[in-house]
Amino acid sequence: MTVESVAAVPTENSSSASTIVVSPLSGYTGAEISGVDLSENLSDEDVAAIRQALLEWKVVFFRDQTIGHAEQIAFARRFGRVTPAHPYEDNPPEGFPEIFPIDSRRYNQQYGRKRTSYDSSWHTDVTALINPPSFSILRADILPPFGGDTTWTNLVAAYQNLPSELRDFVDRLDAEHTFENRAAQGSSRAAAFENKPLRTFHPVVRVHPETGERALFVSPGFTRRTKNLRNLTPRLSSHILEALWEEATRTEYTVRFRWQPGSVAFWDNRATAHLAIADAGHLGYDRVLYRVTIEGDIPEGVDGRRSESLEGDPFYGS
Repeated sequence: MTVESVAAVPTENSSSASTIVVSPLSGYTGAEISGVDLSENLSDEDVAAIRQALLEWKVVFFRDQTIGHAEQIAFARRFGRVTPAHPYEDNPPEGFPEIFPIDSRRYNQQYGRKRTSYDSSWHTDVTALINPPSFSILRADILPPFGGDTTWTNLVAAYQNLPSELRDFVDRLDAEHTFENRAAQGSSRAAAFENKPLRTFHPVVRVHPETGERALFVSPGFTRRTKNLRNLTPRLSSHILEALWEEATRTEYTVRFRWQPGSVAFWDNRATAHLAIADAGHLGYDRVLYRVTIEGDIPEGVDGRRSESLEGDPFYGS
């Protein structure tokens, strides 16, 4: 196997004939991986190379892949236990309970309005859980002719570039994460939100369990409603969270990905937030992508304290 990037010297392994090329896309975040076919049974060396690139660049992208639900799930299983589609998903594709459709057509049915993504705010996936997913893998199916890009930001870089005095302060904070019920009133989705609420206090800074890096763990999509930092007033919490969100999404920490047929994005949910850019739904275009997530650990803060569930159960995979 050969692994290449701008930062690494190629190395050879005669046990594999494949060549993986890792091409960084920005100074902090994102790399494109070529030389691999995700429909195949990848070698352990290939999986290790992809994981290494993922941990370094936080999100990696594959082009020109020809895979379906089964192949996407099989690929994900090489990196951990695959979870059910979503805590509130009650209608995944038949035979594939792990697949979460991000489908503008279904959004219109469930929420009563046309959008090309379920959440067009910055967020880390499903952080209302006590154990949010460790990784997410998103595959393109139906795309608008233009628009509908997704942007990721590097939460490790955002933390590392804070002034040391501010890092010391936020290291000790916990924020409440919860779902905001945007479903159409009377719908089954709205009832699910009400009957199975999810609320968790997470450290504002979490320590990555594999790299040991510290990352800002603030997710506007899941903390905007409560704006609750433990032991601080709502007003002060709001100001602090707004400042941290602004820092976390500075342009230099981000990468923007233009989806094409056969595109796959794979990100470390413990070190990134992402934003689906809502610039195509108003034109009437549909956008359909399929996501799988990999079981995550319970986050830990700098001092070793663990997240605290207020409502809801852990989300396990198989």
